[in-house]
Amino acid sequence: MAYSEKVMDHFANPRNVGEIADADGVGEVGNSKCGDIMKMYIKVNNGVISDVKFKTFGCGAAIATSSMATELIKGKSIDDALKLTNKAVMEALDGLPPVKVHCSVLAEQAIKTAVADYYKRQGIDPEPIVGSMTDCHDFDCES
Repeated sequence: MAYSEKVMDHFANPRNVGEIADADGVGEVGNSKCGDIMKMYIKVNNGVISDVKFKTFGCGAAIATSSMATELIKGKSIDDALKLTNKAVMEALDGLPPVKVHCSVLAEQAIKTAVADYYKRQGIDPEPIVGSMTDCHDFDCES
């Protein structure tokens, strides 16, 4: 299984690692079968994600996709962050092996779950904006 130079760089030198103590939204997603767990923290100012951090327990691809996803949404509006797809994360990393595509899905869902939490904290029902978050905690590792 070959990884791109970008995947290796984001694995070896992940960006935006850590927690935000006073986060405006926190999202956690995971996969019980392969053990990847991502926790994403966002800080929002005037509808813009001014800071984002993550903590990921998992394989190199999980760490790399978390790192790249944070880079892609930092400084972006919430609306733009919600448009980020797992495909865009994979493209930004110059691809992932098929068996690791689920890591990019987890990264996308971690962002959406953090944004949903942000809306809940604002007293806003996130489902019409973010969609259903009921399936964000157990992805199929093989798909």
